[in-house]
Amino acid sequence: MRLLPMLTLMYIMNYLDRNVIGAARLGGLEKDLNLGPHEFQICVSVLFVGYIVMQVPSNMLLNKTGRPAAHLALCMALWGTMCACAGATQNFAGLLVARFLVGFVEAAFYPGALVTLSAWYVRSELGVRTGLFYSGSMLSGAFLGLLSAGITDGMDGVMGLLAWRWIFIIEGSITVTIGLVAYFILPDFPPNTKWLSDQERALAMWRMQADAAGEEDWTGSSKQPLLEGLKMAMRDRKNWVLVVIAFGAASSISITIFFPTVVATMGRDRITTLLLTSPPYLLACVTCTAVAWNADRVGERHWHTVVPLAVSLAGFIISAAADGIGPRYFGAMIMLPGIYTGFNMSMIWTANTIHRPAAKRAAALAFNNAIATICSIYGSFLYPDDAGPRFVLAFSVNAATTLLAIAASTVLHVHLGRENRKLDVKQQEEEAAGQTHVAGQGFRYVV
Repeated sequence: MRLLPMLTLMYIMNYLDRNVIGAARLGGLEKDLNLGPHEFQICVSVLFVGYIVMQVPSNMLLNKTGRPAAHLALCMALWGTMCACAGATQNFAGLLVARFLVGFVEAAFYPGALVTLSAWYVRSELGVRTGLFYSGSMLSGAFLGLLSAGITDGMDGVMGLLAWRWIFIIEGSITVTIGLVAYFILPDFPPNTKWLSDQERALAMWRMQADAAGEEDWTGSSKQPLLEGLKMAMRDRKNWVLVVIAFGAASSISITIFFPTVVATMGRDRITTLLLTSPPYLLACVTCTAVAWNADRVGERHWHTVVPLAVSLAGFIISAAADGIGPRYFGAMIMLPGIYTGFNMSMIWTANTIHRPAAKRAAALAFNNAIATICSIYGSFLYPDDAGPRFVLAFSVNAATTLLAIAASTVLHVHLGRENRKLDVKQQEEEAAGQTHVAGQGFRYVV
């Protein structure tokens, strides 16, 4: 009750503040700031420059200190402040700086939240918890359309400010408030969460140790080398395959910022367009959670990653090929659930595979997400206004990288299966020699 609901609420605001510029565009941002050609796209993409740069250093620092409550809450208050400041900008340069700083500080949250979840939940529990957490990003897409429609319709011109300014100011202010509250609710890691009883702390630590066949998880900052975790992740060939999966799955997520623009090509008025952006996100939320729950239930990762990606691939093809409003909206309805579910499963698979030591897991989660985010920089330029209504180039690129992720998932599935068979043979040899295993069984990869 302390960990998962609060992290999910924080993630809703994380995505709202990141993607709010897309709704602000419909509220008059470009015209008011007199943005030139491609300047809006530059303001979109610059956020991800800061986001990529800070992810690995932030996660390494978080793993070293072991204080996610303070780390994540402070970062949230800071990025909310930067988001609100974007509503006061008067030109391209001001908006550019504000967006860069939002991304720079936001970088701490997603990989830091995954590290925190993976420090409390064993591998068989992590999928559905991560799915519920990740649903925050989809709920934010639904809320963004509804909230922005309300602000655009009711606050345009209030106190002499256009609607797009109020969108930034209101959402940034809400974020700061939630960040301050989160500090008092979130736990740290099991060994150093002060409000746990000794018995609860021992149980939480034992669960993580038993899940790794006796290998300890995070036990104290003094035992966490600052750079060694990153070096171990870089030397692990399995992680490089996971990088390709995450990159291919995430390559389409840049559409979330331009989704209002894509829907606007269907010819509806501004308020109806914002409202029409909500249903695909709500469907994505339900789909992502259900797939993650079933993946944990059956102990499988490959098909739960590949099938959603294949569905998103179909959505890209339909949207690029169809001219009618109905088929294009159907393509949009199925592409978002596939995108979000596939990427979420790729990060769950990373946490399950690069499991120990804790410093290596923290570095891998941050590094993989940072590499996956690179696509959002060039992705921002794939949705110019004159490319509508079919956005053929954007959807073609998305389809190609989705195929890449499907292929890499299959490679990893085969490789981990071979590794598990080697571990089976090793365990049989140890049992024949009379050796025992902690918690009664050896470690196996989730495939």
